[in-house]
Amino acid sequence: MASLKDLRDRIASVKATQKITKAMQMIAATRLRRAQAAAEAARPYSQRMAAVLANIVDNVELADAPKLLTGNGRAEVHLVVICTAERGLCGGFNMQIIRAARDFIRSLLHNGKTVKIITVGKKGFDGLKSSFGKEMIEHVDFRAVKHIAYANAEMIAEKVRTLFERGEFDVCTLFYSKFQSVISQVPTAAQIVPAPQLVFDAAGKTQSQAVEKQAATAFYEYEPDAATILKEIASQNISVQIFQALLENAAGEMGAKMTAMDNATRNAGEMIDKLSISYNRQRQAQITTELIEIIAGAEAL
Repeated sequence: MASLKDLRDRIASVKATQKITKAMQMIAATRLRRAQAAAEAARPYSQRMAAVLANIVDNVELADAPKLLTGNGRAEVHLVVICTAERGLCGGFNMQIIRAARDFIRSLLHNGKTVKIITVGKKGFDGLKSSFGKEMIEHVDFRAVKHIAYANAEMIAEKVRTLFERGEFDVCTLFYSKFQSVISQVPTAAQIVPAPQLVFDAAGKTQSQAVEKQAATAFYEYEPDAATILKEIASQNISVQIFQALLENAAGEMGAKMTAMDNATRNAGEMIDKLSISYNRQRQAQITTELIEIIAGAEAL
């Protein structure tokens, strides 16, 4: 049985931990508001980008459309970009993304596909290196970055574009966690190369999938020409989609951390109550024993 001193030390230790978890919860709540606002503000832009792509493609011949949109006609080599948090203490946030990515990669390998992996975030790298160390080709570390900016997404997008231009992959899939609420973050897989919302038929025409297009009666003039604009937007679309994923991840991480720290604070409170009861019972038993010894000694005299 633990001594009274051991119980006092344990209670003091748990109280100190409770103060830390409470402070981390408040910090996460503050950062969550900013991260959630950024993620929600970026959603209309990324959705509109897809709509603009769908409209411009209608004015471009299939042969003139950039390969980033149409693909190279193969699907043998897959590049998987996995975005996770840099730090832990956020419940199952990172593990949900890792689990979804792991199942996807194993399915590709089982079907005889070649897989290459780029990890964004330390937790994703740590969680996958033991299983897919040979498939990993690069890791992006944002531990020194306080606030995710478009330049960070552009850096990753440039790596993806360069690899595609070199012919080192055929299909690129992005994994991240979409923020829904403080208690709900949904692991999401989004294909970014070729663009999944644009499907070309045999005649070279496009069929929109889940993309709201402009009214068919609208007429646009393009300067310099639709093919040149489409090439630029197709390249920029990859950066936008990755930036959206990073913002969603940042909001989801803060929401998960806020929930995890709130649970930790509650658990610490319950543990303090149990330890206090044990301490009081043991102290009472010790006092009773001492009184019995004093009374017994007095009667002996």
